[in-house]
Amino acid sequence: MLRRLTLLGWIRLALLGLGLLFVATGLLPLREAESQMERIAPILLFLAAVVVLADLVKEAGLFDVIATRLAMLGGGGYAVLFLLCTAFASLVTIFLNLDTTAVLLTPVMLALAARTGIAALPLAMTTLWLANTASLLLPVSNLTNLLVLGRVEMSTREFAGRLWIPQLVAIAITMLFLWVFFWRRGRRGAERYAPPIPEPVADRVLFAVAAGVCVLFVAAILLELPIQFAALAGAALMIAAFTWRDRAKLTFALFPWQLLVFVVGLFLVVPTLSRHGLASVMGTLIGTHAGDGAYGVAAVGAVLSNLINNLPAYTAVEQVIPVGDREALFALLIGTNVGAVITPWASLATLLWFEWCRRRGVRVPIRTFLLAGTALVAVAVPATVAALLLTA
Repeated sequence: MLRRLTLLGWIRLALLGLGLLFVATGLLPLREAESQMERIAPILLFLAAVVVLADLVKEAGLFDVIATRLAMLGGGGYAVLFLLCTAFASLVTIFLNLDTTAVLLTPVMLALAARTGIAALPLAMTTLWLANTASLLLPVSNLTNLLVLGRVEMSTREFAGRLWIPQLVAIAITMLFLWVFFWRRGRRGAERYAPPIPEPVADRVLFAVAAGVCVLFVAAILLELPIQFAALAGAALMIAAFTWRDRAKLTFALFPWQLLVFVVGLFLVVPTLSRHGLASVMGTLIGTHAGDGAYGVAAVGAVLSNLINNLPAYTAVEQVIPVGDREALFALLIGTNVGAVITPWASLATLLWFEWCRRRGVRVPIRTFLLAGTALVAVAVPATVAALLLTA
């Protein structure tokens, strides 16, 4: 198993090893390490369950059928297809989290591009950008949202009620930039596309179970049931269905151990660095932008996300924000979610997305990627913060 690890996999293991070394040497006190693990235990359970759930839903063919139907509904017109794809990517991100969009929806879209002659890059960039910018609305949408929820002490409904307008603003601006940079006639290179011919579902029973589980999972979120148990129940139902119909698909590769290793290592390393100077640096940066209020906090979050990845950026800045300052925490969330689209390492979803593009032979021009991402962040982050403040 270790021989098959990619560079990203070795980095994750190294991060965990470094975190354990910090605990062993006392740089991170054992009591604080235990506190961090207690904090993220529900998050780890959710991540493990939702990744297995989403992967088996994909194996059941649900995502492929939806993507094909979207292309058929578009009828060969790019404007309609654009609206359908952005809506689909946004909904998957909101209800099944950004990693599902980046990891599972990306290969579906790339396969769709190959079958229809649609340029691959516009479809791929749609999944990447909306995986990040559409991840504000629900606690399940992003790991950072779960961390904020633990600080602000709000229900899922209250959380969504506070962020639904900023989320709409972020999605609308993302759609505008997607069209200008990747989807318009001069960029996509074609006037129309050939609608695909639908392929039969391999197993109708698995497909029906997957559709039902997704509906129940969304219902559990709307009913504000504990999301980690909702994801666990959904994953259990899918595992039971595949045990009955297609046991060969149930392999150890389904379990996202590398993602869990990354999160555990992150929550050992970042608190250690915060104890030994990082918190002071963050305090200075936040203080420097105090006159800008929420805009400054969001800017710091966005810049750090693109320098060091959005998860350590969030956890580092969170340390210096007072517990009761909800607006600052939401502004930080906007910076680390909406702003994490400039560099290839700005979010875990982006790293995974690049890996899929590499495997499918999709060329991603780095200069275009950086410039388009910078333009999007420069407009979307302050506009989304403005929406947050205007709806306070």
